[in-house]
Amino acid sequence: MNTLTFRDTATAQRLIAAIKNRAGGLGPVRIMEVCGTHTMEIGRLGMRKLLPENVELVSGPGCPVCVTPAPYFDALAVLALEKNVRIAAFGDLFRVPGNRTSLAEAKAQGAAVDIVTSPLAAADIAEQYPGQETVFTAVGFETTAPSTAAAVREAVSKNRTNLSFFSAHRLVPPALEALLSDPELRINAFLLPGHVSAIIGEAAYGPLVKRKIPGVIAGFEPLDILAGVLSLLDMLAGKRPSVKNMYSRVVRTEGNVAARKLIDEIYEPCDAIWRGIGTLPASGLKLRPRYADFDAARKFGCAVDIDETPAGCSCGDVLKGLRRPDACPLFGTACTPGHPVGPCMVSSEGSCAAYFKYGW
Repeated sequence: MNTLTFRDTATAQRLIAAIKNRAGGLGPVRIMEVCGTHTMEIGRLGMRKLLPENVELVSGPGCPVCVTPAPYFDALAVLALEKNVRIAAFGDLFRVPGNRTSLAEAKAQGAAVDIVTSPLAAADIAEQYPGQETVFTAVGFETTAPSTAAAVREAVSKNRTNLSFFSAHRLVPPALEALLSDPELRINAFLLPGHVSAIIGEAAYGPLVKRKIPGVIAGFEPLDILAGVLSLLDMLAGKRPSVKNMYSRVVRTEGNVAARKLIDEIYEPCDAIWRGIGTLPASGLKLRPRYADFDAARKFGCAVDIDETPAGCSCGDVLKGLRRPDACPLFGTACTPGHPVGPCMVSSEGSCAAYFKYGW
């Protein structure tokens, strides 16, 4: 199907009119999008301004870089600067500040930091420098976990003992449950992530149904998002909450079975720290014991067990939907894309970066 099909102006206008009509019979509605790509597209399209006043789109913990605690980045810098470890990182992580430093600053001080586009590229670096340890920064949701798992399996098969993985992979469904357990947030419905859902499928959102919270798996085109919002309002108005897949051209009911099997082969669930949210049970992934030789946290003793936030930074409240990015006292002044204090301002999927670039 042509992409323009999902950008048709006349259809968009009809959807907006239907949203306004449906919202008229409802009280205040808070819909949280839990995907950084949704956040960026909603901002780029100026979609919040198109919705009726009683319907609020709230950004949630949809950016995996943003939910990674600051001490993780400090630990990477220590490995690079003090233990002569090569760090292979996605570009999104390069300028993310810890509490004391960043990978960019470490590289400026002479540390070996390589920007890579995949975990397998980290394996190539480890092969290129056999006399030096290489650590890959395994950050991401269920979307990127399979590619890291594939790299771990290859490292094992090739006995690449100078390569290890510092896992900060996070799982989305446990975070949604934690958000719903916080009465202060008042979330009425979720616009669910398309990329993550392509891996985990519809069934993973069963807890939303049990809590009678509507959820829509949506794509990223303008009509995808508008139709998703309308569907959520229809469910709220009819008091028929469910999880609806409106991105069926990509997301299957069962998700990506092969990818899920690979994740299960390499990882096991673990309690994990989410920046600003805290420790959530079974919300992270760690390498299974048989892969301990490739686990950087075990190999170098650099496990992250605290959540420290830079002074004045509101990323935690932003990630929980408690505060708009522009309500942070540092937003646009002490914290800008050129000089970020928190990850939400520097990540390509960060809420603060979206608000800074596109406004409300």
